[in-house]
Amino acid sequence: MTDPHNPLLGASTMPHGLPDYRAIRPEHYLPAFQVAFEEQRSEIQAIATDDAAPTFANTIEAWERSGRLLAHVAHTFFTVSSADATPEIQRIDEELAPLMSAHSDGILLDGRLYDRVRRVHDDLAHSDLTPEQRYLVERRFVQMTHAGAALDDEAKARLTEMNSRLSVLTTTFEKNLLADTNELAVVFDDVADLDGLGEGEVSAAARAAADRGMPGRFVVTLTLFTGHPLLASLRRRASRERVLEASRLRGSRPGQHDNRPVLLEIVRLRAERAALLGFASHAAYVTSDQTAGDPRVVADLLRRLATPAARNAQREKSELVRIAAQEAPLPEGIGAADWAFYTEKVRAATFDIDTAALRPWFEAERVLHDGVFYAATRLYGITFRERADLPAYHPQARVFEVSDADGSHLGLYILDLYTRDSKRGGAWMNSIVSQSHLRGTTPIVVNNLNVPQPAPGTPTLLTLDEVTTLFHEFGHALHGLFATVTYPSFAGTNVFRDFVEFPSQVNEMWIFRPEILANYARHIETGEPLPASIVERLEASSAFNQGFATSEYLAAAWLDLAWHSLSVDEARSVADVAAFEAAALRDIGLDDPAVPTRYSSTYFAHVFSGGYSAGYYSYIWSEVLDADTVEWFDENGGLERANGDRFRERLLGVGGSKDPLEAYRDFRGRDARIEPLLARRGLGV
Repeated sequence: MTDPHNPLLGASTMPHGLPDYRAIRPEHYLPAFQVAFEEQRSEIQAIATDDAAPTFANTIEAWERSGRLLAHVAHTFFTVSSADATPEIQRIDEELAPLMSAHSDGILLDGRLYDRVRRVHDDLAHSDLTPEQRYLVERRFVQMTHAGAALDDEAKARLTEMNSRLSVLTTTFEKNLLADTNELAVVFDDVADLDGLGEGEVSAAARAAADRGMPGRFVVTLTLFTGHPLLASLRRRASRERVLEASRLRGSRPGQHDNRPVLLEIVRLRAERAALLGFASHAAYVTSDQTAGDPRVVADLLRRLATPAARNAQREKSELVRIAAQEAPLPEGIGAADWAFYTEKVRAATFDIDTAALRPWFEAERVLHDGVFYAATRLYGITFRERADLPAYHPQARVFEVSDADGSHLGLYILDLYTRDSKRGGAWMNSIVSQSHLRGTTPIVVNNLNVPQPAPGTPTLLTLDEVTTLFHEFGHALHGLFATVTYPSFAGTNVFRDFVEFPSQVNEMWIFRPEILANYARHIETGEPLPASIVERLEASSAFNQGFATSEYLAAAWLDLAWHSLSVDEARSVADVAAFEAAALRDIGLDDPAVPTRYSSTYFAHVFSGGYSAGYYSYIWSEVLDADTVEWFDENGGLERANGDRFRERLLGVGGSKDPLEAYRDFRGRDARIEPLLARRGLGV
C-alpha cells in the first residue's frame, strides 16, 4: 500500500510537472523508489507473460508506457544527489545504487521479454510501422542484446552481480571525490597570497572561508579539472603551486577517500563484464553501440591529433620560457603551475589581450539574459520568463518558463550557477521531466555550473571560460527542450554518447558573433560594449594556446581509452595507477609534465562515476561535426531564423529517434569533414 503522504507518489501539484521540492524530504525517496520498482516490475511481467503474439503495441510500446513513476522519482532524486548531495542524500544514493542496477538488469536480461522483442524485430520487414517506431524496435533489440539478454542463466547471474558491484563502486568514487575536493580546498591566511585576483574573486574566496567557519581567511575551492582558472591570475608562484598540487592530489592519498583501489576494481570488473559479453575489452563493448563502432577507430583519431598537438604545445612552451625569462629566472623551467599564468602574458604581448581584465564585461545576469537567452530567441524564436513562484530543489536554483515562437509553452529551464560543498564538480545538464507525446509531458531541463559566489551585493563576473561553459551547457538544454518525440526512450539528449556533445558545442559559436556579443558584453560600471579592437584580437587569437588545450584533452581521452582497452588479464595485472598513467601518456607522446592531463584517473569523474567510460573521446569526435556545422552556418548567413529552424527540425528536434549520422546528413547534405576542426585547433600543419 502506498503512502498517501509521500509527495513523490502522487501527481505533482506544481505547474508542468515540476516536483514540489518544498514538500519532499529525504525519507520520502527510498519508499517511493520501492513502490516505483514494484509497479514497473508488474508492468514488465504483464508484457513478458502476455499470451497474445508479440506486436509493437503489446510489447515495445507497452514497455515504453511502463515505469512512468520510476522515471519521475529517479529524475527528481538524481537531480538532487548531483547538485545538493548532503550526507543524508549520499547515504540514500549509496543504498539505492545496487537497487537501481538490479532493477535495470531484471528488465534488460528478462529472457521472456527478449524473446518477444526479438520476434517483433524479426518481423520488421513485414510491418507498417512509422520510422520512429521501426527505429525504436531496432534500438530495443540492440539494447537488450548488448546488455546480455542472450546469455545463459549462469552468465546472467554473474553479470547481474558485476553490475551491482559496479554501481556501488562508481557511487563510492563520486562520494570520495566530493569529500576529497572539499578537504583539499586551499586555505590562505593572507590576502597578499591572492595577489593578481580581482575583487570578485577575492570576495568569493572570503565568502567560501566564512561559510566554512574561517572568517578573515580565504578559501580557493577546487574545480573538477586539473588546471584551476585562478592559475592564470595568481602572481605568487607558491600560491599557484599550492592550488595545482591540491587539485592533482584528489583521490590519490591513502585513507578513506583514496580512489585508487576503487578505480582499479572498476577497470577489472568492466573488463570481465566485456569478456562475458563476448568483447575483447570494455572499450570494444562500449564503442560497438556508438557511432565510432570500434575503439581502433577512436585510437586512430586520437593519435592523428596528438602528434601535431604536442608539437604545437612545445612551440607554445618556448614562447612561455622567453616571456618568463624577462621577469625572473625559472631554474626549473616552465611547470604546470606556470603555464596558464605566462600564457596570459604571451597573449597580452602578442595580441594585447588580458583575459582576466575582460571579466567586467561578463556580468552573469547580462550574459544569461542578453547573451544566452537572446541568441536562442534570435535563432529559434523562443522566449524566457523567470518564475520566482516556482521553487526548485535548492534556493540558488532559478526556474524560467520557456515559450515557443507562437507563445505556447515549451518547457521549464532551471539554472543552478554557483558552487557549493554539496554539489559535484564540473558543469552538466540533466532533465527532471522529458518530453514525450506518449506520456503527454513537456520538458524540464537543468543546467549546473560551479561559479564561485561573491559576497552579497557584489556582482558575479564570469571568466571567458565560464561564459563558454554557460553557452555550452545551454546547448544541451536546447537539445532537451527541442527534442519532440513520441517515445520516452528517444527524449531529449538520449542519443549516442559520442554524438551528445555536438549540439552543445555548436551553441558555443554564438559567443563572439557581433550581434550577440554587442548585446551582452557591456562593462559592469560604464555600460560600454566590449571594444571592437578587443573582439578582433580575441578572434585573431582563437587558435592561441590550442597546442596545450588540445594536448591536455587528448591526454585525458587517451587515459580513458587505455584503461578501458585492457583485457581481463591485463586489467588484473595493473596495481600502480600512477605508473599506468605515465606509461599510457608516453605511448601517445603526451607526457610533458608542464602539460598535465585534464583529468588524472583518481578524479576522472566522467569515466569512473559518470556515463563517459570509454567515451571521453566524444568531445573531439563531436567537434568534427560541430566545426563542420559552424562552417554551414557561415555559408548560409549565420544567425538567421531559417537556419535555426533547419537545425532545430533536422537535428535537435529528432532527439534519439533517428540514427544521428543520418540526421546529420539530412541537415548538412553530406557527411562531416575533419578539415574545419583541424583549422580551428591549428592542427593543419
